[in-house]
Amino acid sequence: MVGIDEVARHAGVSTATVSRALSGNGHVSPATRLKVEASAGELGYVVSSTASSLASGRMKNIGVVVPFLDRWFFSSVVEGAQRALLRNGYDLTLYSLTGGGAERRSVFEHFLLRQRVDAVIAISLELTEDEVARLHALKKPLVGVGGPISGVRTLTVDDVAIAQHATEHLLALGHTRIAHLGGNKDLDLDFHLPTNRRVGYERALEAAGIAPDPALFMAADFTMRGGYQAAKQLLGSPHNRPTAVFAASDEMAIGTILAARDLGLVVPRDVSVVGVDDYDLADFFGLTTIAQFPRGQGESAVEILLDQLRPGLNQLTDLNTPMPFELLVRSSTARPGE
Repeated sequence: MVGIDEVARHAGVSTATVSRALSGNGHVSPATRLKVEASAGELGYVVSSTASSLASGRMKNIGVVVPFLDRWFFSSVVEGAQRALLRNGYDLTLYSLTGGGAERRSVFEHFLLRQRVDAVIAISLELTEDEVARLHALKKPLVGVGGPISGVRTLTVDDVAIAQHATEHLLALGHTRIAHLGGNKDLDLDFHLPTNRRVGYERALEAAGIAPDPALFMAADFTMRGGYQAAKQLLGSPHNRPTAVFAASDEMAIGTILAARDLGLVVPRDVSVVGVDDYDLADFFGLTTIAQFPRGQGESAVEILLDQLRPGLNQLTDLNTPMPFELLVRSSTARPGE
């Protein structure tokens, strides 16, 4: 088996330089890095993960914690994080908290505290003071995605502003009877996303001089099936049917489009529909949506994390980094009656 000494002799550099070039830790000129990588490739040298971790005190492994894995948004954030970690030579260990409170305690009290991850990314999880303190006590860098966490670098998503922007789009088209498909109580956990999106929806209506109508709110579970079932009730009403629907997720919005079709309604002539996320099938359904770039959120989280693992590279100054969002107008929204 080829050793680091042979790579150093072949490249004409020291073993320390080989170590820095192949690990990414420490300064090496681009020309030297290329020369070392070429020598390692030609000789078939593979860096020992065990030796590397012993030398650096790091496992080159990042723990990523998510509340669900069967939701497109969360899996997309994880995908973005994984791509960025792979580019930087890190592995990813994924923890899904679908088992509830007991599973969450186990992850934060045992798994993440073992010396198996160098740092942690928490996606859409409002970490408690105790959870943050446990990780900080072991000097494990931590980045949150979804909302502000005291004392933690976070990527902040303004769900109130997102919902307000979506509703304002419908108001600008001339709609006044706008329904909202929001999350149910089971989903109103960390960062209270469903509540915040309902607040943004109602804030836009009130700013336009329209009193929110509780009869135009329906709770669902952020899935196409949930959106379909809720929209069937809203759009099937014989009295005061809404002319537009703001759904708190694209999957619910697509369910709404399918429900309208089954009721013999034409989108957007009979009802306009707008969602949130820019789900992979949103363009196929012509869905107007608020894109919030989940894969980009995952990549940005890794960049912030590497800033902490390798001090001196970027040195971000603000704890909270607002994430961008954008209205994408497609064919599912139009003026009422058009």
